[in-house]
Amino acid sequence: MDSLIKNPDRQANGGEDTIGDENTILIKRTLRSGQRLHYDGNVVVMGDVNPGAEIVASGNVIIMGQLRGVVHAGASGNEKAIVMSFRLAPTQLRIANHITRPPDGDSPETGHPEIASIKNGVVTIEPFHASADRQHR
Repeated sequence: MDSLIKNPDRQANGGEDTIGDENTILIKRTLRSGQRLHYDGNVVVMGDVNPGAEIVASGNVIIMGQLRGVVHAGASGNEKAIVMSFRLAPTQLRIANHITRPPDGDSPETGHPEIASIKNGVVTIEPFHASADRQHR
């Protein structure tokens, strides 16, 4: 397996497709099958996460594309972590110690970004709608 990156810093990454600090890393490309990303903080991907790719983060994971690989947000046990994507269709999704996978068959497209979080001890996936007060902040 191709290991993509593990806890990079500004001096170590050197490439323009990855920008990071101590809390958040920005990946400016699609993660392909076999690529793995482990990061102690939040992860933002400006691209897709294809089947066979994996992200493990202690914080939130936000994907500005489709999630079709494996994502583990809140890997250090943070049940308040979220996973957000323009389309959630993961092979496996984890938040803290909760694990889920999509139902068999195609899931309908919502036309909105989707957000996965823990509600009442269960991984819940809902359409994300920005509220009016969030847009003005």
